[in-house]
Amino acid sequence: MAYNPDTHHRRSIRLKGYNYAQAGAYFITICTQGKMCLFGEIVDMEMRINDAGQMVVNEWKKLPEKFPNLTLDSFVVMPNHIHGIIVITDPVGVGLVPAQQMSDKTGQPQGLPLRQGHND
Repeated sequence: MAYNPDTHHRRSIRLKGYNYAQAGAYFITICTQGKMCLFGEIVDMEMRINDAGQMVVNEWKKLPEKFPNLTLDSFVVMPNHIHGIIVITDPVGVGLVPAQQMSDKTGQPQGLPLRQGHND
């Protein structure tokens, strides 16, 4: 469904006046589309990750290699989302590559475009 500002009214949860480009610790949550349980399942009150969940864990651990100004703190994979704490030690933007500059071997753009205000 396309975003329509006349029908979609989301209250921002961002702290007014806070500069989110500055260094600091940030709690993040990333959910699967449609809340589909893609990363594993809960069995006997214990999370059992599947191959996709393990891929998420592996990629999480690689983040500091891609972003030297980033350190990782707590992280958990749930069936349909992840929670994590990242610590940015230098201002945001250091070492980042815009999505439109990333490409595969054929030169085709890769990655998902970001939408302004998505999940604010």
